[in-house]
This record gives sequence, structure tokens and C-alpha cells, in this order.
Amino acid sequence: MSDEILILLSFLLFMGIFAGVGLASMRVKEDTTDDYLVAGRGMHPALAALSAVSTWNSGYMFIGFIGFIFISGYSALWIAVVSTIGQLVAWIWLYKYIQKEGQERNLRSLSSLVSSKSGAPEAKIAAILSVFFLSIYAAAQLTAGGVALKAMLGSSEITGILIGFVLVVAYCYAGGIRASIWTDAAQSCVMIVGSTILCLVALGKVGGLSGLHGTLADIDPNMVNVFPSGLKFGVTLWIAAFFLGGLGVAGQPQVVSRIMTLNSDKDRKQAMVWFFVWQTPFIALMLIIGLASRVVFTASDFAPELGLPQMAMETMPAFGIGMILASIFAATMSTADSQVLACTAAITDDIKPEWRDDHKTTKKVTLVVAAFATAISIGGLYVPGGDSVFKLVVLAVYGLGSIFVPLLVIRWMGYKPDSKHSIVMMVSAFTAVILWSMLPAIMGWKSVAGADGIFPSVPGMGAAFAAHFIMNAVRTPDVSSLGRYNWPDRKKIGTFAAIIIIPMAGLEATYLATAPDASSSSALGGVGDYAIEGTYSYHVLADDSTYVNDGDTVDIMTNSDAAGSEINGKNIVGVRATLTFTDDETQQGLPCSFAQPPQDDDVSGNMMHYGFEQSSPTQSGDSVTLEWHDSSIIGTTVSNMSESEIMMMLDGEFGIGEHSLGISVNVNTGGGAGCTTTDDGEEVAYTIELISLQYTIEMVS
Repeated sequence: MSDEILILLSFLLFMGIFAGVGLASMRVKEDTTDDYLVAGRGMHPALAALSAVSTWNSGYMFIGFIGFIFISGYSALWIAVVSTIGQLVAWIWLYKYIQKEGQERNLRSLSSLVSSKSGAPEAKIAAILSVFFLSIYAAAQLTAGGVALKAMLGSSEITGILIGFVLVVAYCYAGGIRASIWTDAAQSCVMIVGSTILCLVALGKVGGLSGLHGTLADIDPNMVNVFPSGLKFGVTLWIAAFFLGGLGVAGQPQVVSRIMTLNSDKDRKQAMVWFFVWQTPFIALMLIIGLASRVVFTASDFAPELGLPQMAMETMPAFGIGMILASIFAATMSTADSQVLACTAAITDDIKPEWRDDHKTTKKVTLVVAAFATAISIGGLYVPGGDSVFKLVVLAVYGLGSIFVPLLVIRWMGYKPDSKHSIVMMVSAFTAVILWSMLPAIMGWKSVAGADGIFPSVPGMGAAFAAHFIMNAVRTPDVSSLGRYNWPDRKKIGTFAAIIIIPMAGLEATYLATAPDASSSSALGGVGDYAIEGTYSYHVLADDSTYVNDGDTVDIMTNSDAAGSEINGKNIVGVRATLTFTDDETQQGLPCSFAQPPQDDDVSGNMMHYGFEQSSPTQSGDSVTLEWHDSSIIGTTVSNMSESEIMMMLDGEFGIGEHSLGISVNVNTGGGAGCTTTDDGEEVAYTIELISLQYTIEMVS
């Protein structure tokens, strides 16, 4: 039996187990909306905690986080450690408030918590923003599942996404949130076993921890520095973004829904212990696997987010590969269904509260939301960077956290904002996140929200809190902006400021002293002179022929799926179509011997892919080539450029999806008086190929 069949059978076996666990929830479910959305508030703390770990991480942990580690090296420790501290703060204080409010007011959605009464304007706005960001988040999970299936089974990403859609709807309809939680717990147990095995095998392959460290240092000394190079805004704000991102777990409706399934504060405390006992080893395992994948996969065109599935393919037996794949896929799907259910709760409890107790309508809403998330996921495959799990999750997590956490914090402090106050805070946060994340790309500027900038949590939450203090000062100056707490006197404020500023200054000084110099030859992205070499490869999508009549254009559609697994992990930088034809003009009549001979027809090709277009007339054997990278720097030495800038010029952001070739023919004829010519068109053979580039960049000393 081939390895491919064993992988498939193992995958189906574990998927069957996970699905069976979820379907088993049908035996204890009740056909009520409360049971569907919050499991009757009777979930065991351990199950709720394991599900929260899986829901909070899932596709981000296994796909996106691995890619971040692959690129960042040891500096990824900051996001792991500081984000965990932020989550701990959320569990201790904010989740206590959320669990208490949800229990006392019978709330089922996070958006209901930002208002004092159901159906208030601020609750509706919060629900709309929840649906917006959660749909993106759910789409990221479906994309992660599609990426994993493509990497390990060779199927197209769209196939994986559509399978995910079916499973999401099945989970939701089978047992609502209870089915999701049970499935999360089962796959989480399997995944920690599989990840431990994979981590040990990977360490053995790279020579243990010492071999891992030494090889990383050889690849790039920057990889083994705990500070990244070239941070645009300094290290303090860079780290603060991770803390706020961790705190933002309290602003994730799909995680908060797990807290709402708990019956008491005692259950919350037990769930908190379970959460960190389970999540901490997961993070450690992913860090090691991500670093090991950086050592094992050194090709310049390797896709970092494929690190974990490719590592499993490289090091584990077929049965283990199927287990890992099933665990990743089940995690992303159960998380996606959690987000779909959270959207459902926001719609039925806040946007349309009259649907609150209509169980059938609630399920219809679930189906519509799942279809919407699937459309975003598929559409993202055709948008530059839209298939990046890490980017999608960062946008959704920090967007939701920025909208909800500031409001939850001031409400926890006892401040009761009215509708206008709450809406201004949410709109400020939403606007800041969107502008910070997207405006640079729209304007053609360098990104400020990437790994060398500041993730959107800082501007998002900063804008929300700024709006709160301004609104309070203008509208209710006699009310403390800190709720039940009063502002300290100037002396205490000075002390607090010193407590904050002195460590910040020390951290910045440490960064300046120890971080790699962005202009040094050892740091990725350093400015200098680089020699660039590259090798192109071609991957056939279509090879056929068609007859084109005079004056007509024949359109041929093909898809990157036609290349199969051959293009997995490849840096796709263009597409070309080669046209071959022989003029078939015929002439009859005695004068033809003295008349104008047959004339070549005019044949032209037009290649199109995602808004790019290239047209040109062709001779037989010529190619129409459409590229989205700078091929002019291959085989040259460039000066005064950073390595990251060169990589941006050579990395393909497109290529996946539909490609269109239009072939046009205009007939030219010879002949003359008494010489009859016949030429109705041209038989044109065509070959359409994707172009991939593998390149090397070396600094010239």
C-alpha cells in the first residue's frame, strides 16, 4: 500500500473519530437556542478550557505562528511570552466580569456586554463589527485547512475550503457549541501527542537543541538574536502590541462564548488553570518545530506557513502524517464553527433580537454566515496576501480586541458609558485598525503593521481609550473617567510614570546595544550591495489546440490546480502561453503562379490573471509572458538596497487561481486576378505554463 493511501486512510480515521465525538453531542443536546449557543451554561471547566485553547490558537498556531517563527527566529519568543501574560490578565479580571455579567443577565454574545440593555444601538454596532471581523477570522481558519490539505494531500486549497464549509455546517447543526467544544477537546488531546512526537523527531533531525542553535546561526545570525533588526518604532511599542494582543483574548467572541458556558466563578478559575497548563506546552512545541523547519527547509521559495505540515511530511510515517493533518484540519474547522456560532449569537441577540428564541431561524443564520465566511476565504486566494493565515488572523484578532477590550475595561472599572460614548469608542478603534493595516498598501507606502512595525492593537486600543478620555472630559467632566476609581494626585502620577518610563528606557537602550544592526551584512533586510541569481522553472497548466476563425477571439480558461502538487511551496512569478501554428491558406488557378504568394495571418495572444494583462502579436513558437516580479535584477548586482526589499521584488504574490488566454486571428491573403484564395482562420496549438523562480541573494563584500 502506497504512502499516499496510508496518509489518506489515517486522515479519514482521525477525522471520523473527531466527527463522531461532535455528533455524539446530539445525544445530550436540547433543541433550544440557549443550548445551541451556550450549552445551557453547564460545561465542564476542563472541556471549556481545552476548547478555548484550540479555538484561540488553531489555524493561527499551526500555520500562521509557524510561519512567523520561520521568518523571525528567536525574536518570536516575545509574542509567545508577552501575549501569554496579556491572556493571564484577561482571565483573572476581564473574564471574571464577563462570566458574572453573562450569568446574571442571561447574555449569549460578547456584543451584548457593551450595553446595559438588549438591542441598544451600541450593541447593534458591536454586533455588526463582530460579524465583520469574525467572518474574516473564520475565513482564515478555512484557508488554514485548505493550506494544510494542499501541502499534505496535494488537493487544491478551494477543495479544502469547501470541505471545511460542509464540516462547519455539520458541526453547528449537530450540536451547536457543545459539538464544537467536544470536538476541540478531542483533537487538542490528539494534537499535543502528535506535536510532541513531531517535535522530538524534528530535534533529532537537526542535531538537538545545540545543533538547532548552531545551524540557525550559520543560516543567519539574526535568527538567534532575541531582538529583531530594523524596528520602525522601537522595541517597547513592538512588545506592547503583543501584550495588548494577548489581552485581546477577552475581545474574541468565539473564546468568550466558552466562558459563557461555565456556571460559576469557581468554574472559571478551574478553567483558567486548565487553559494555561494546556496552552503553554503547545506554544513551546510550536516554537521548536517552527525553528526546526527553518533549518530543514532552506529553499528560497519555500512558503514559511507550510512549515509544520511539511515537517510532518519530511519526518513522520504515513500514519502520523494523517494524524497531524486531521488534527490541524479539525482544529481549524471547529474554530471556524465557533466563530460562525458567535456571529449567529451577535445577529440573533443584538442585530435582530426578535430572533433570539427562534431556533429554526437561528440555524438559518448560521448557514448564511458560514457561506459568507467561505466566500471570503475563496476570494482571499485571488487577493495579494489574502491567503496569508497570519495576516488574516492579526487583522481579525487585533480588530476585535481593539473594539471590545477598552469598553470591557472601563465597564469592569465601573464606568457606564452611554450609547454615543460607546459607539465613538468602537468606531475610533475600528477606524484606527483599518487605517493602520491597510492605508500604507493603498497609498503605496511601506507597511507599518508588519513584523518590523507595530501590530494594530496599539493604535486600535489607543484610539479607543483616547476617545473615552476625550468624551468623558467634554461630556461628563464631573464623572471620573476611571469609574469607581479616582485619579491619583500628581505625586503618585509621577511615580507611576517613572515606573513605566524607566523600564521602557532600559528596554530601548538594551535593544540599541544588542539588536542586530539593520545595515549590517548579518541582518536580514540590511542595506548593501547584493548579487542575485535565479533559476526559472515551468509548470504546464494546459497543452492543446483550437481553431480560430478570421476576426474571432477564442478564450481558453485554466486553473493553477491543473499543475497539482508540482507547484506546492513554489514562488510563482508569472505565466506564459506559447503559440504554434502554420498558415493554411490555399490558392487555386493558373494565375496563382504569378500572383502574390500566401500571406502569414496575424495571430496574437492575450494573457490575463487577477487584473494583470499582457497582449502581443506572435510568430509561430513565440510566447506571451505575463510577470508580476522584477526579472530585470536576476543575474545582476544591485546597490543600496535591503535584502527584504529585494525579496519583495522577487516574491510572487499571485499565480493561484484562474488564468485566461485569448487567441485572436486576422487573416491575410495573397493571390490576385484569377487566383482564388481560401483562408478561414488558423489552427493554433497552445501551451500555458506557470513560471516559478528560485533565487539566491548574496551580499557583495
